[in-house]
Amino acid sequence: MKIFAVIVAAGTGSRTGRTTPKQFEALAGKPVYRWSADQFAAHERISKIVIVAPPDNCETISSLPGGDHVLVTSGGPTRSASVLNGIAALQADDDDIVLIHDAARPGLSDDVIDALIEALSDFDAAAPALPVSDALKRQKSGQLRDVSREALYRVQTPQAFRAGMIRQALANREQDFVDDLAAVEALGARVKLTPGREQLHKITFEDDFALVEKFMAEDAPGTMKIGSGFDVHALVEGDGVTLCGVNLPYSHSLSGHSDADVGWHALTDAIFGALALGDLGDHFPPTDETWKGADSAVFLQHAIRLASEKGWALSNCDITLICEAPKVKPHRQTMRERTREITGLDIDSISIKATTTEGLGFAGRREGIAAQAVVMLSRSRNS
Repeated sequence: MKIFAVIVAAGTGSRTGRTTPKQFEALAGKPVYRWSADQFAAHERISKIVIVAPPDNCETISSLPGGDHVLVTSGGPTRSASVLNGIAALQADDDDIVLIHDAARPGLSDDVIDALIEALSDFDAAAPALPVSDALKRQKSGQLRDVSREALYRVQTPQAFRAGMIRQALANREQDFVDDLAAVEALGARVKLTPGREQLHKITFEDDFALVEKFMAEDAPGTMKIGSGFDVHALVEGDGVTLCGVNLPYSHSLSGHSDADVGWHALTDAIFGALALGDLGDHFPPTDETWKGADSAVFLQHAIRLASEKGWALSNCDITLICEAPKVKPHRQTMRERTREITGLDIDSISIKATTTEGLGFAGRREGIAAQAVVMLSRSRNS
């Protein structure tokens, strides 16, 4: 069994208002179609790629690096005809897997490809999809009616099929299906929806170029986000303070709705700041009794999870604890280890240090403890 990719690039792209078809316009340094072609070419499981192009553009595309690994063929009068031309050029066996992709969706990633291939172990077809999150309305005769979002999805490409089934679905049919998935659904195929990604947004209108270019810039290797956080809690009579997940014996405790761990609160806020997602109080309001006495590990894990969902991973953190007492240095390594357990960072990427204010201010008067944190987020490998 082999795995092939068909990139459909034969349309006119007239809705962008540009004279050049959108798939050949420059985007972040190279033509739109090249982003998908290069991503497929770099994937170790893709045996061959065919780009289906307008007849006038075939010769230009034929100069694409890749040799026999990349083929070019002419499109047909409909999308379905263009897809069939691409499959024919591949000479795929019925059991081979074919991934059919719109050239106007340049934000392809390895994890999308891998999930589609895996899905065909148990299903006849698969496609990446995102659940509909906006409110939906249907307008008829000037009246608006709500439409339930339950079980509604935005279906993207690539869409994956066995070559024999998609050939059968598209052959000898006058209907031009809305997408290739609709063609196999008409045959009663079992379809798996795999996780989609916002970066696979399709370029359709002029404004989409700027949006997708922003996505491409964010996906570029080495892209980073920096965030900073600050927190302070008052000291009250007690028997110890919690700092960076470690309880330090002391004559006082930190006052707060949760465990008042200023170190991890500052770290959590720094992650929220890098993601532009507000602050700790937005996510865990002090008025909510759910979080009374809560372990701040819950807050930190939540921030890291949100970062991961958006395609970001914590690269390193630097936390500074500001207090006259208790002494932090004897517990610093334990704090680093505890922070490593929660964040998953290497110990060498976790800095925790302490300083005093030389007797100045509330910290100098031992009325409270403050903390500041700086984090760097990098693009996740599979985002």
